[in-house]
Parts: sequence; C-alpha cells; structure tokens
Amino acid sequence: MIKNYFKIGWRNMMKNKFFSFINIFGLSVGLACCMLIALYLKYETSYDTQHTNGPNIYQVVTAFVQNGNKRMKMPNTPAPMAGALKQEYPEVLESARLLKLFIDDKTILQYNPASGERKSLLEQNGFLADQSFFKIFTYNFIEGSPANALANPRTIVLSKTLARKLFADQPALGKVIHVNSNTNGEQDYTITGVFDEGKVPSHINANFFLSIYGGAMEGFIKRNGNDFASNNMFYTYLLLRPGTDAASLEAKLPAFIDKYAGKDLKAMGFQKVQSLISLHDIHLSSEVESNVTPPASKTYLYVLFSIAVFTLIIACINFMNLSTARSSKRSSEVGVRKVLGAEKSTLIRQFLGESVLMTLIAFIFAIAITLALLPFFNNLADKQITLSFSKDSILFLEFLLMALITGVLAGSYPAFYLSSFNPVKVLKGKLTNSLAVVAVRKGLVVFQFIISVVLIVASVVIARQMSYMRSADLGFAKDQQIVLPLRTSAAKAAYTALKADLQQNTQVASIGASAYYPGVFNPSDNLLYPEGKTNAEGRRTRLNYVDNNFLQTLDIKPVAGRLFSAEFGSDTTNSIIINEKAAKEFGFTNVNDAVNKKVMNNFQGNTTAFTIVGVVKDFHYEDLHLPVTPYGFFLNTGGYNYMVIHAKPGNMSNMLKTIEASWKKYDPNDPFDYTFLDDDFQKNYQADTRLAGIVGYFTVVAILISCLGLFGLAAFSAEQRTKEIGVRKVLGASVKTIVSLLSVDFLKLIIVSVIIASPIAWWIMNKWLQEFAYRKDIDWTIFAYTATIAIIIGLITIGSQALKAALANPVKSLRSE
Repeated sequence: MIKNYFKIGWRNMMKNKFFSFINIFGLSVGLACCMLIALYLKYETSYDTQHTNGPNIYQVVTAFVQNGNKRMKMPNTPAPMAGALKQEYPEVLESARLLKLFIDDKTILQYNPASGERKSLLEQNGFLADQSFFKIFTYNFIEGSPANALANPRTIVLSKTLARKLFADQPALGKVIHVNSNTNGEQDYTITGVFDEGKVPSHINANFFLSIYGGAMEGFIKRNGNDFASNNMFYTYLLLRPGTDAASLEAKLPAFIDKYAGKDLKAMGFQKVQSLISLHDIHLSSEVESNVTPPASKTYLYVLFSIAVFTLIIACINFMNLSTARSSKRSSEVGVRKVLGAEKSTLIRQFLGESVLMTLIAFIFAIAITLALLPFFNNLADKQITLSFSKDSILFLEFLLMALITGVLAGSYPAFYLSSFNPVKVLKGKLTNSLAVVAVRKGLVVFQFIISVVLIVASVVIARQMSYMRSADLGFAKDQQIVLPLRTSAAKAAYTALKADLQQNTQVASIGASAYYPGVFNPSDNLLYPEGKTNAEGRRTRLNYVDNNFLQTLDIKPVAGRLFSAEFGSDTTNSIIINEKAAKEFGFTNVNDAVNKKVMNNFQGNTTAFTIVGVVKDFHYEDLHLPVTPYGFFLNTGGYNYMVIHAKPGNMSNMLKTIEASWKKYDPNDPFDYTFLDDDFQKNYQADTRLAGIVGYFTVVAILISCLGLFGLAAFSAEQRTKEIGVRKVLGASVKTIVSLLSVDFLKLIIVSVIIASPIAWWIMNKWLQEFAYRKDIDWTIFAYTATIAIIIGLITIGSQALKAALANPVKSLRSE
C-alpha cells in the first residue's frame, strides 16, 4: 500500500513538474536554512562539554554595591580568593586562578634554536594559570602530563597549533622559549606540555598557558596577598565535591566576604556580593557583562532560531497553498476513489505519503545545499562548525526526523481538505473553492509576507544601526591613526628616539603614546571623589596614562582648562584631566568650575589628591553598546603600551614602509606590527556584523521562498482564468487592465501584510536596539522603504505571470469553446 502511495505521488509530481519544482525547491531551501542554523545553535550550546568534571565546575563572579546600587556581575576576583575558598570550605575540592594577559593585544614568543634563525611569533589568547587548573579542566595532552605541567615557575603549555608553528613536526617538550609580555614581563619559559585543542569549543580559548609564578605577576600577588577588596582581575574556578549543592555554598559567601574583606570594603565605600555560575552556563549567561571570551547573546540565538522556524513555515505554507489551489485538478480522482470504496483515512494517508515523498526528495537536496554552504556560513558566522556523515550520524537522523515532521505538517491541511470532497459533486463537475478555503489560502499568504516584512524591517534596522556605529562621532579622530604596540622593554625604551625620527616625516601630523587607546580593553580604574566628600560618594573612574601629545594626536577636545603640555612640568605630579561625564558625576554643574579643583582617592588607607587641570569633551572609549562613564588621564613619562601616529592624507603604503624602516633601526630584534585605530574600534561590533550578515542572507532566502509561492499561485490563478482573460481581450480589454485584474488581489494581501507586520517588527527591533546605549531610532521611513520593497517584489513576482497571461493569444484560449 505504501509503495502504491509513493508511486501515485511520483506520477503526480512528474505530471505537474512546475508546481512540484516550486514545492521541492522551497522545502529544500527551508530545510537547509534550518539545518545550518541548527548546526550553529548546537555549536553555541556545546561550549565546555568536553570537561570530565564539568557538572561540578563553577566560576566565582562578583557584583559591586555602592549606595544601594548594584552593578552588573563581573567574573573577576582578587588573587587570594581561590586559595582561601578551598581552605575555608571542605565542599571545594580544588580551586584555580586564571588571568588573561590582558595588557597584551598579542604576546611575543621567540625560539632561538642552537642552529638556524630565531623564530618570532605574535600570539593572542595567552593566560597565566595555577598548577591546579589542569586538575579541574580536562585537556588532551599530546606531550607532557597535565598533572605537573605548571608545577614549576616559568613553565609554559602550548596548544598543538602553536607548537607546530614554532617547531613544525619536532617535539616541543623541554624546549625553552622567550616570552615577552606587558602583563607579566620578559622571561624564558620551559615547555612542559602540548595540548590538542579538539573540536569542542571552550570559553577559555587559550593558545598557551604560563605558570602564574616566575614572572612579574608573582611579585604583584605577593604585594597584595591579603587584599580581598580590590584588584579584582583574576578568574577563579572551583571544583566542588560530587553531590555538593552549589546554592548552599553560595549562601555562605556573604559571611566569607565579611570575614576577609568587610573592613577594607567599608573603608572603600562599597560592598561586594559573590555568587557562583556553572561552567556550562558561562557561555550563554546574560548575568555577567563579560568573561574570558564574550558570552553569546541569547537574543541573538532566539533571533536565529526564529528565522529558521519561520523560513521552514513559509516553505510549508507554499506547499499548502499550491496543493489546495490545485484541488480541482485532483477532484475527479478523489471522487472516483470514494465511489470505489476508498475511505477518508485511506485518502489522507495517500496525500500525506505524497507530501512526505516530496519532502524526502527536498531533504536530499537540503543536505547537499547545507554541505555546500557550510564553509561560507562558517566564514559568515566566524565559527568552525563541521558536518560529517561518519561522525554526525545521529544528527543526520535528527535532520531526517525534522524533514518527516515537516512533510506531515505541510501535507496535513491539503490531505484533510482533498479527502473531504463530496464524490457526487466532484463527479458532476460542481466543485468550487469555498469562501473558507479561499480565506485560509489568503491568510496563509498574508502570514508568509508578514514574516518576510518583519525580516526586511530587521535587516534595514540592523543595517542602519551598523552604518550609524561606523559613522558616528566618537569624540576623537579615528581615521588615519596608525597604532604601533610597544610590547617589549626594548620597544618602550626606543619610543622617544623613534618618535623623534618619525616626526621628521612631513606626512606625520602628530605622534602620541598611552597605556590604552579607545576601543581596546582598559582594566585600569579607581574610585575618585571630590575634595570635601567621602570615599562612599566616589565614582568609578576609568584611567589612562598618556604622554604630552596623546590627546592632541587623537584630537580629543578640551572644554575647560588645558591639555597636558611639556611647558607644565608639574603635570607629572598628581595632575589629572577628566571628561565631562566625570565632572558631572563629581558634582560640578559647570565644567569650568572643575578646573583647579581636587579629586581624591583612598586606597588601602592612603589618600592621594589629584588636581584637575582640564576637562575634555566626552568621547567613546568603549563601543556604542555602552554609555560614556567617568574617565581620567594621567601624564606618564614612559612605559607606554601603544604608540599612535596620526598620518596626513597621502600614500599610506609609503608611510608604513617609512615607519617600518625606523622601527627596525631602533628596535631590530622585535617584530614590526601595526593596526589602524578605526579598524580596532570596529572589532567591537563583530557579533553585530555577523548578525547583520546572517539576518540579511536569510531574509533574502525567506523572500525568495515567499515569492516562489506567490509566483506559483499567480501562475495557477492565470491558468484558471485563461478563458475569462480571452473573453475580456476579445471584448477590448487592454493588457494593462488584465494585468491589474490579476495583480490587485495579491497586492492587497501584501499591503495587509505590511500593515500587520510593521508594529510587530517595530516592537522586536526596538527591543534589540535597547542593547545599544547609542542608537539610530526607528522612524517612519524604514516602514516606507519596507512597504515599497515588498510591493515592488510582489509586482515583479505576480506581474510576470499576469503579463504572460495578458499577452497570450485569446484565440487559443477560446478555441475549445
């Protein structure tokens, strides 16, 4: 019986190749979209699943409370907290600290073989870690042992990829490499392990781990060994004993904080609330503002999931509409089968079998489309997603199940509708589409285009916001700014001579240096308060350390007082320049009132006063997701991390060659590397750029599928009205009149879709825009653009078939009458 259903289904497909193609193509594209997004969602939810102790691993997170206001949680703690938690609570089996080399944009690793040239690499994602780190986390070591990999000072563990870069196919174990870090200083490290990164993603995207002891950070830890209140920059992980209730342990943490940090926190004017987050929740957590790697946005994942579902729904609607629209073609078949004794349930199974057959064919094409597009999708999403028949057999079975369910859902309405025909009426030729059926079909078309219009609005809003972020006034000059990282002591020492040399170049407008620059991570902050107030009334102020020319080089404008200058030698002694936001937060209603006033800092019982010599216009030192907060500049005399060169318009290639030549003259042993400030700032929007790309492409797909359905319905409508069109043409109707006649009903549906979809799209995209502190508001022009786009798409889709019907020879259509 089943074989017979499939045979009949195949014959019907071959008999109606055009409509079968529309259905199969729409379903295959819809299924492929679902598969790609399902692979992406599976990848995003698989973070950190490779660790054996995963269910018992927790990260300690911190929230600061000041004057009753609680700041968002951050995943950082002071250095001594990990050891104290293990000592204090028997529930903690192991604890470990992890510290990213946060001042390093890239770390210099150099290998000097006994013979041959020195090899230098610039590597990202380096970390300092305790020996116990590898007791908590599971890493697949291909050289060395995780048990003692970081047991000794100045030891390093490399990723397999990094080891191959340095040593090709030679063993890495026991070799010595020189590591140059702004965060941890310069030392030689012995390689004690190499790990295979594997395919499972981790929120700790490490290329190498350094022992936490043996470098500059060891001295910092010893100097601040009992400070549980400040220097919150370490990631602390706990391995709890199996069966431990994490919530019960978390309930004990307020007493722990009061015991170890209560006095210091009270003196500093704020409190801390510690909590725990499960390892498997870290990547998808919306509670923590940042982490070792940026957490995924749940909103982003919901958007992608919705797009996948709605794209498939659009394809299913096409199937339903075309099947019910063409019901008259199969009415006689249904009537004959019923007269011969076929039951309704039998006919339902037959029609469902046909839809499942069509879906299975679409599934085969969908697999091929998915495999073909996966490299492009990986590039678009910046992921390393793989799909293999041998390794992902269960996943393919899940995809097959999804296809079968799709086939049943898509075919259910047509099956029940076709099987309900009255055999007497259909055999007498009296079958007509009821108003209810026509209304359902129109409703489905409207629903299709509501989804398409929402996606068009989303694409336009995202594109406008991305354009706004690229062109917004950031409060500083970001173009023509060349950034040279000063990663070594030799590079820092060469800064003055290098600057003097480059200033002779007529294409150089200005040169400055700083510890940080806008767009990169700045960990330096402090609690400052105006003279006459207390620490409890202080404001968290981000701090930067610059030379005399940095603010001028970035064209950060003064609004009161002055900028740093070589003419004022005393600026190096407790002088500070603040932004407008800081002046306002410190209580100065007029920025001019802030000049020559003092702000104070109380740290570990020592109070320091800083004189405000200038106030600068607010500028965006972080991306536009975040509001501008208090910011201050101190004048430093050396030890800068970055050199910024503002180049005049001209041949940038020649300029870079000149800079490289000067660099090699004054610092020949360190690799020359540079970036552009505007590119660095835009890297903060990578996730948004990826979202824009994915939504844009899937919007095109959704519109394409919707148009295919509309195209099919228009073609069928023209076919059904062939004789009517012939009569109208004979009676003098123009091509324009006939095209309008065939198009107007469909255009009404599109207009209704736009009207319904617009408020829905506004609500959804307005919520998305709330993630940005600075945004381009949604205005009426977006909906005008969207309506225009939807109508034009509809006119092109419907008009092609309407025009074809209108231009047909009426003699042919009326010959049979």
